[in-house]
Amino acid sequence: MQVSAHPDSAWVIQQARNSTFSLEVRAARVRFLIHDRDGKYSGPFDEVFRTEGVTMIRTPIRDPRANAFAERWVRTVRTECLDWTLVRGRRHLERVLRAYVLHYNRGRPHREIGLATPAGPAAAPSAPILGYRLLSRDILGGLIREYDAAA
Repeated sequence: MQVSAHPDSAWVIQQARNSTFSLEVRAARVRFLIHDRDGKYSGPFDEVFRTEGVTMIRTPIRDPRANAFAERWVRTVRTECLDWTLVRGRRHLERVLRAYVLHYNRGRPHREIGLATPAGPAAAPSAPILGYRLLSRDILGGLIREYDAAA
């Protein structure tokens, strides 16, 4: 994941190429990509994903509800992470966001998918949870704490 203060069409296309080579994207078998009608998302940008079999969906013009999922993500990352963190610079912001995205996809339960994680269920314990010790793991200096069952 890279950040740019002034992204242009060439930069966005390069980010698309980088993401399609990522093993995580290939393993996830992405089917759709939703993006707005900004000029940065030009034909070559769409073509990078079409070659991977991804269907491009453009949001409707002037529809405030069209970006509801993106807006929800922004709100979540702000309220759970960034509002509690003093960011010291661009590199620090990238590191904080990278750690939070891993937590969001692998450790944070989501109601919509039955309190599972988007990355899929972790290895199921072979015995009831009452028979296990809990291990805790601090993320972002203790801002977030994840728990796992230990054998």
